[in-house]
Amino acid sequence: MTDASKDLCAENAGAGHGKRDFGSFYSSNVEELINMPEDEYIPPEFPFTFPSYDVYKSSKTAPPLGRKMRRKHYFLEEDCTFLNHGAFGASLKEAVLVAQQWQAYIEKQPLRFFDREVLIHLIYITRRMAKFVGCHPGELALVPNVTSAMNAVIKNLDIKQGDNIYYLNVTYGSVKTLIKHTAKEKGATIQEETIEFPIQSKQQIINLVKNTLRKGTKLAVFDHIPSNTPFIQPLQELIHICHERGVPVLVDGAHGLGILPLNLHELDVDYYTTNCHKWFSSFKGCALLYVKKSLQSTVGPLIISHGFGHGFNSDFMWSGLRDYSPFLSLHTVLDFWQSVGVQRIRDYVYKLREQAAEYLVRRWNTGLIAPKDMFGSMAAVRLPSIFVDGKQTVSYSDAEVIQNNLYQRFNIEVPIKAVQGQLYVRISCHIHNELKDYENLAEAILVLAAERVQGVL
Repeated sequence: MTDASKDLCAENAGAGHGKRDFGSFYSSNVEELINMPEDEYIPPEFPFTFPSYDVYKSSKTAPPLGRKMRRKHYFLEEDCTFLNHGAFGASLKEAVLVAQQWQAYIEKQPLRFFDREVLIHLIYITRRMAKFVGCHPGELALVPNVTSAMNAVIKNLDIKQGDNIYYLNVTYGSVKTLIKHTAKEKGATIQEETIEFPIQSKQQIINLVKNTLRKGTKLAVFDHIPSNTPFIQPLQELIHICHERGVPVLVDGAHGLGILPLNLHELDVDYYTTNCHKWFSSFKGCALLYVKKSLQSTVGPLIISHGFGHGFNSDFMWSGLRDYSPFLSLHTVLDFWQSVGVQRIRDYVYKLREQAAEYLVRRWNTGLIAPKDMFGSMAAVRLPSIFVDGKQTVSYSDAEVIQNNLYQRFNIEVPIKAVQGQLYVRISCHIHNELKDYENLAEAILVLAAERVQGVL
């Protein structure tokens, strides 16, 4: 680090004197500190002490995952069977409390924080998160959520009349809406291809894309894990097919962070975005957007502010006065994962998901929407056939009746999905869940199935 950058780092971390103008800060500091080699970078000091998770670093003292983890680290209601982590996640207690500490600290001297400190702290968490997801910090931007990131990419692409945008039928609903809106506005065409369920193997998806993707397509959009049908896409193979045909790839990885071993450089994806609040259990309101350096000129923030024009990270880092505590509290979430053990968490979650899915299939005598090795922290299990018997079509309304009964009568929070004439339950598994949760679900569905036979439901 140069002497000048050391001075800037110190001053903007709160150790200097006087007020630094935002424009000057951006032009001389943000991009330099973001791109600085690891052995030269000096992190800022924190204004308070974060929680310690040292107890998890030893197998002898680490508390077991499951119900005890739920009571210790989550605010989840004790009597709720919570199987819908895939919707909005559930924040770690520590993430919420640390975010509140940041909020209180800011109010002690708001000018000091926003004029001298906030950017230096945002740079630091960007660097830490970039290392966690396997990319350079100069390729990673902090954004409020995946929806914002998808808009930042698609709305800024130079889409012209006649351009083609490719996606699959499992693409998230709001993303389809965004693509259709953009296509109508720009005169582009959309190409939606259909995956037939249940999936037989990942090769089925690979063949579909291989047989339908046209050269010259402007953009291909894939979900890493589709929301309604939560199988893991064979992303590496799909990206390879696209790149062979000169098609850039945008991945909606809303469910990716934490639960999937992300290495964005190895994946060779062009654009990737992921939420921190779902499986990573952060405080609500933060996500990540990765863009290859060679493509950063094709992307821009939805809000133009002081940093615009000074570089990719500067473009996104400051969007005006808002609550930045969700980003700043990521430090304690990252500390938690690394102390408990990233692989330990994934092993527990994947094993529990496999046990839970097999248990439900056996109790209901049904099946899965895809092979079991295509699931991560979620699975979609078909409900007993009695729920669709006699129906010519199965709709969202049919699913909603069951989902509402599960919540209102059994206090089970889990989504029911209508997919190609069948009803599925999408189970989520996290470190606060145990097999007993899925046993509760199995029994509740059997009660509703009996009522369906009797014509009561």
